[in-house]
Amino acid sequence: MPNMLRPRESWDGLALLASSNDLAEWRIEEEQDKESPGIHRDSALTSGTAFGRLVSDLVELEIDGPNIPDPEQIRLIKHAENARGGMPIYSIEPNLDDEIWEDYLTRSADEQVRLGNLLATLRTSKRWKTTRRAAISQIEKNNYVDVELGAASASSATWWLEEERWNSDELNCERNLRFASRLRGALRDLCDSRVDDGGAQDRTLLVPIHQAWLPSMSEAISSWPDVELVVTEE
Repeated sequence: MPNMLRPRESWDGLALLASSNDLAEWRIEEEQDKESPGIHRDSALTSGTAFGRLVSDLVELEIDGPNIPDPEQIRLIKHAENARGGMPIYSIEPNLDDEIWEDYLTRSADEQVRLGNLLATLRTSKRWKTTRRAAISQIEKNNYVDVELGAASASSATWWLEEERWNSDELNCERNLRFASRLRGALRDLCDSRVDDGGAQDRTLLVPIHQAWLPSMSEAISSWPDVELVVTEE
């Protein structure tokens, strides 16, 4: 990511829309990629999944990447760990030992294997091209985003919309509200951990998120769901 597109404001904690298990897996993948550069990218290319289509699109562009795991996420994690003696890191997606989340994932899996969704896979290639074409027309001009990076953004949006369509709107809304509750809990923990600091109420929690996901997550947060307390990563 170009430096000028990175957040310039100061922040005090990092919240990732992923689970603790995901964070551990990213660290393993990072080491594996150092030993065998491109191993996870090449695996994704042959996976036949929507993510594989995204990686295929990005490989054809003149950009820095794609790389797996996401180097920007890794950079933010390392910065949080090393800056100011270590800043809090929060995993917003629950782990599988969370019974409510386990039930959600079960219902999500059932939704994805409905006959209608299975038949829709036959039209994935045509739908991908149509969605990507529509996404390109919605990209806003930016002095720091060239044509190649704009095309990457369009493909990323296409991937996200393709992933979202496998779940019902109700399930996606349920997930967003749960994440919003946990984001509120993470922010509360961040502020409470600085009770000795006069500026505790001004703490900023950085939340990296896909652009295409931002509108629905913003709506969920704006609905002010109940706070679900979240503790920092050890």
